[in-house]
Amino acid sequence: MSGRQIMSAEEVRRALIRISHEIVEKHEGTERLALVGIQRRGVPLARRIAGFIAEHEGVSLPVGALDITFYRDDLSMVAHQPVVKGTDLPFDPNGLTVVLLDDVLYTGRTIRAAMDALMDFGRPTAIRLAVLVDRGHRELPIRADHVGKNVPTSRDETIKVRLVETDGVDEVVIERLEPEERP
Repeated sequence: MSGRQIMSAEEVRRALIRISHEIVEKHEGTERLALVGIQRRGVPLARRIAGFIAEHEGVSLPVGALDITFYRDDLSMVAHQPVVKGTDLPFDPNGLTVVLLDDVLYTGRTIRAAMDALMDFGRPTAIRLAVLVDRGHRELPIRADHVGKNVPTSRDETIKVRLVETDGVDEVVIERLEPEERP
């Protein structure tokens, strides 16, 4: 694969700060608001956004982690022995506005699975979606409320989000798939 950087560490940081402000503005404050990151890279994104909200609002929001492994509709195609990363929701989502966070929005299937998983823990007042990158090609009627960067892609490309917490560096790279890697 060959790739080119489409977001630097500074651009990732600025996008997350902007998203943190948008979340508070759309919600009209921070009361009854919680953030839930989708395992794996959505979790550090949720924690970072919570940190930015704490800086500019002086409020610590509850942050959770959601593992959607067993809610995926393509589980049999993904792996014979899926890696379960764990769910940690240290709050009751009933009556809260929950903002789901993920790194890349593509077909919408991950988000559908995340909503199904979240509903098993309670009934939030509202569920919103924030993503670092929206690459298009939706298969389900799902859209993000907050987007760091819209990146039109072909199906022959993939977006790789790398974060310090999981990969040792902050950047977003677009790569062209080799013919044998294409779906």
